[in-house]
Amino acid sequence: MRVVLAEDSVLLREGLVRLLEETGAQVCAAVGDGEALLLAVAEHVPDLLITDVRMPPLHRDEGLRAAIDVRRRFPSVAVLVLSQYVELSYASELLAGASNGAGLGYLLKDRVARFADFTDAIERVAAGATVIDPEVISALLTNRGASDPINTLSPRESQVLELMAQGLTNAGIAKSLVVSAGAVEKHISAIFAKLGLHQSTDDHRRVLAVLSFLQRN
Repeated sequence: MRVVLAEDSVLLREGLVRLLEETGAQVCAAVGDGEALLLAVAEHVPDLLITDVRMPPLHRDEGLRAAIDVRRRFPSVAVLVLSQYVELSYASELLAGASNGAGLGYLLKDRVARFADFTDAIERVAAGATVIDPEVISALLTNRGASDPINTLSPRESQVLELMAQGLTNAGIAKSLVVSAGAVEKHISAIFAKLGLHQSTDDHRRVLAVLSFLQRN
């Protein structure tokens, strides 16, 4: 896996490079600002871009803007965005393009310290999945109005929805919840029926449809 990394903190950037190399990834470039990020992606066209949300010079959303630009210009490049905090506006803006291009992820930086979680997210995003940090999903799920159809889901269906949004397959959901694959399929069918989401031939329609629903106000 070829990776371009963008992180303005030198210490964290070096730590991430080591961590990525331990997973067997090749870090093509490790840069510290959004402009350098775009130049590095254009030069190397990596399999995966990992970037912080806030980058120089203003430390607002330069990394996010660059990531969205990469999604538009290089749709084959998977993107994993790292954030210090749960920022729903940033997550929603990034997820607006979830149906276009390669894999997409939004992860809190705390997750980086959990080696298994971080490497799992990298692998799933690089493989084409949409992977959202569990804390972000929880915030999205609770930030709904009382009349929202999502409130009609049973507790188990809500659990399945969260795991779907994290990019888990049916088998992964079944293993996490200790239920059969058939039970998971029934829960997913019920979720789509309650939310009024229609079937499509897209390989990732479950996650993308759920994310599309979660983005609606």
